Amino acid sequence: MLGSWSGAGLSEKCVTLLEGLTAGAINKNVQIQFVKGCDVNDSSDKGFNDAIKAARTADYVILALGENRDMSGEASSRTNLGLPGVQMQLAEKIIELGKPTAVVLFNGRPLTIPELDKQAPAILECWFGGTQSGNGIADLLYGKAIPSGKLTMTFPQNVGQIPIHYNMKNDGRPVDPKNPDYRFQSKYLDCTNQPLYPFGYGLSYTTFEYSNLSISKQKLVPGDTLTIWVDIKNTGAFNGEEIAQLYVRDLVGSVTRPVNELKGFNKVFIPIGETKQVSFKLTTNDLRFYNLEMDYTCEPGDFVLQVGPNSSNGIKSSFRVE
Repeated sequence: MLGSWSGAGLSEKCVTLLEGLTAGAINKNVQIQFVKGCDVNDSSDKGFNDAIKAARTADYVILALGENRDMSGEASSRTNLGLPGVQMQLAEKIIELGKPTAVVLFNGRPLTIPELDKQAPAILECWFGGTQSGNGIADLLYGKAIPSGKLTMTFPQNVGQIPIHYNMKNDGRPVDPKNPDYRFQSKYLDCTNQPLYPFGYGLSYTTFEYSNLSISKQKLVPGDTLTIWVDIKNTGAFNGEEIAQLYVRDLVGSVTRPVNELKGFNKVFIPIGETKQVSFKLTTNDLRFYNLEMDYTCEPGDFVLQVGPNSSNGIKSSFRVE
């Protein structure tokens, strides 16, 4: 639970996932079976049979996977970022039973888990949450709270995509969406350029729909403020909170500019079926960067803005700085 901070933390104060689930059970009829299918970095599947037997008799399965506390932090690099040991094999055997299964993922870094993503009905990213994380995770799994967190790191499909981050610089031959199969573009032969989960990504127990993006002006001069509005509707079956995100792309600069930059975010509670309007404000100060002379400045030119649930998805508009 403490991850790489375990050296300075008090492990005796930690609430484990099992303890949180037991203490937070939603009614007295909830019965929890705990079986260890394998250790974090096991090479043996000798515990699989007991875990499969328990899962087969259960109504719901919570599958705790991930890294141990020594696998991230200072001097703890890994060349393989998949699930350690035989965890993926265990997950496959449990999931193929067809029971409603939630994977609870403990890790100190983004992992390459494309097969788990394809097979698992749900994945709850918990990182190393600290002493009270067992109680917090249980509240989410029991539905006492609704997930609303968003990723602050990009998850690659595989290690060959690294480095991969949402605010990378553009390259000389970017992929043309109208002709993605053209060979001489910056792309992979065996994988798309897209991450498994982009920066800012995160699902909820409900769903949200973005619409009606509008901006207060098309041209911005120093001292002005650009206001951005967007409507967000809760289209799912539960009340929920959404973190709307504002991204900006500077199309041309005296030095190369990122393809996307986060410039704001806004968390809003939206009841079932209701629509809330969310607003952002942007000034030329938000668009400054260091030029070749190391001056921190905003240059005139065209910009694209995007508002949505993550860095790869949203509604776009444009404006110009004079």
